[in-house]
Amino acid sequence: MKRSRVFCLSLLLLFPLTVGLQAADEKPAKQSEETFEVADGKEMDFLLYLPKGYEQQQKWPLVLFMHGAGERGDDLSLVKKHGPPKLIENGKEFPFIVVSPQCPKGTWWVTEDVVALMKHIMQIHNVDKNRVYVTGLSMGGRGTWQVAGAMADEVAAIAPICGPSDVAVVEKIAHLPIWVFHGAKDSVVKISHSEDMVKLLKEKGNEAKFTIYPEANHDSWTETYDNEELYEWLLSHKLKTDQE
Repeated sequence: MKRSRVFCLSLLLLFPLTVGLQAADEKPAKQSEETFEVADGKEMDFLLYLPKGYEQQQKWPLVLFMHGAGERGDDLSLVKKHGPPKLIENGKEFPFIVVSPQCPKGTWWVTEDVVALMKHIMQIHNVDKNRVYVTGLSMGGRGTWQVAGAMADEVAAIAPICGPSDVAVVEKIAHLPIWVFHGAKDSVVKISHSEDMVKLLKEKGNEAKFTIYPEANHDSWTETYDNEELYEWLLSHKLKTDQE
């Protein structure tokens, strides 16, 4: 599928029906393949999901999903293997925008590039800037910590899953609602990574939630993303404004 440039995003996924009214032949919202031009002439491919009724609502929550090392490359179908993109592909509908970038093969997440993408999406789409969330698995779990650290005043809540730790961001994110997930038998990213982050956060007064799957190895994300409670928890948080 040919990918659209970001300056054409406003033309994507129009929904002429009034919210709450569904035609018999109405199809579920889909995620489109897009390309964002980042610094130094580089490009970042990503999946964009606009929820049903997008055009009829002024503001929508935004969820950033960051995949793991196994989904790197230049084929966006790989990003649909896990997490929200997989669920969307299988027909699930979410009440929020989902942005799922792809990390190039042989590289790691570049925080500055992901942040640039997020800020662009927040600028050109109907995003509720008080309800922006970040989640990711494994390599994307570490990316979640790092993006949250870079956008600490713009993110409402985060959910890192089985990600390597990054203690450098603890001070910056200590005020955020955080829910961490990890498998107790993880042989790829040891559970100690999440344990260390939760311990340091609690020392800063953060009441981070920590879910441990006693029998899970590295795949602690399938059960997590299949759990509606995760999305309800994310959406329950928003940034405090001066009026509140």
